[in-house]
Amino acid sequence: MPITPTGYAHVRLTVTDITRSKQFYDSVFGLPVAIDGQDGDPAFAFGGVIYAIDGSTLLGLRPVADDRFDEDRTGLDHLALKVGSKAEIDDAARHLDSLGIPHEGVKDIGQGWILEFRDPDHVALELMAPK
Repeated sequence: MPITPTGYAHVRLTVTDITRSKQFYDSVFGLPVAIDGQDGDPAFAFGGVIYAIDGSTLLGLRPVADDRFDEDRTGLDHLALKVGSKAEIDDAARHLDSLGIPHEGVKDIGQGWILEFRDPDHVALELMAPK
């Protein structure tokens, strides 16, 4: 019988500079920190930080050696986070502008709208709002 997941529990992204990345994710998303393992405790945080997106979904950052993200390598292509409406996408574009973070324009992809940008390690991020 196939496995039937009901959603994502968490995603952990690897980053080269946890201080820089935490500042970026704090300023862009303003998510509450569920676990701050920058002092090495708990061990499963690997010296990183874990954010709470909602009551059941987490987004983690884990520091690793110097490297650069490339969606054309095996692994992650991009991380898309859902928002509630096109108005929220438009607000997000203005927020990124206020932070000086480059982004693509808001795109209508048929079933919804997306806004694409990158984090300090060049990880491709996307916001998506359904129609």
